[in-house]
Amino acid sequence: MIAAADKRRAFRKLHESGCFVIPNPWNVGSAVYLQGLGFKALATTSSGHAHSLGLADGDASKELVLAHYRELANAVDIPVNADFENGYAHEPAEVAANVTLCVETGVAGLSIEDFTGDESNPLYDFDLALARVKAARKAIDDAGGDVVFTARTEGFIHGRTDMDETVHRLKAFADAGADCLYAPGIKTREQIETVVKAVAPKPVNLLMSFSGGFTVDDIAAIGVRRISVGGTLARVAMDAFIKSARSLAGGSFESFDGVVSNAELNTFFDDHNSKK
Repeated sequence: MIAAADKRRAFRKLHESGCFVIPNPWNVGSAVYLQGLGFKALATTSSGHAHSLGLADGDASKELVLAHYRELANAVDIPVNADFENGYAHEPAEVAANVTLCVETGVAGLSIEDFTGDESNPLYDFDLALARVKAARKAIDDAGGDVVFTARTEGFIHGRTDMDETVHRLKAFADAGADCLYAPGIKTREQIETVVKAVAPKPVNLLMSFSGGFTVDDIAAIGVRRISVGGTLARVAMDAFIKSARSLAGGSFESFDGVVSNAELNTFFDDHNSKK
């Protein structure tokens, strides 16, 4: 098994140059398969994990989520970044305590967002949001400082599409010690370029949950360092399941034709386990 410290060094190095895709598995099987395809790092998905438990996004408990991080981090030999949502706390001291627990799971990186959980008032006031970032930064430093810290501002996915405010927050988060910056929901070339330039030379994570006419090379050329897909892969799987289940409920087995075979999956996972 690769040590957590080695995974963290590898993850930090990935952020130094170039552009990499960090797909989001939702369980051990999907994580192992993505590793087998050659991806250099993975990220968790809060929605994909919650849906796999029969819960809405955001409804999984802190204990369930931390156990999930530990399970994924132990299952693969590549770095795993944790989508730690709002740190499962509002006040900075509680965020710091929970970040410490998150680091202890063995993840190579984690993100903290400024979403309050209340759609009527979705973003923490600026000063509190900044204090939460500083608290998370200190907790990571106190734990050794090797975990890559991503700070997120959530306005664009919660109806607050103000680019000036987004840039203001990201720049402040960068100055407060975030290693990577992230504004999920930005989509246009102009928006992406604005964010990349605003926090340069620090790396930016871009969420791609639709094609948008972009390729990985296009996004790399804009200057994005890391591309994640959030819960999209999990939804792709759920979408295929739903369509097949509905077809079955209607009396047809046609959706079973052409799917990956049990033998192929057995061979893949047998090969993976034999290399441990």
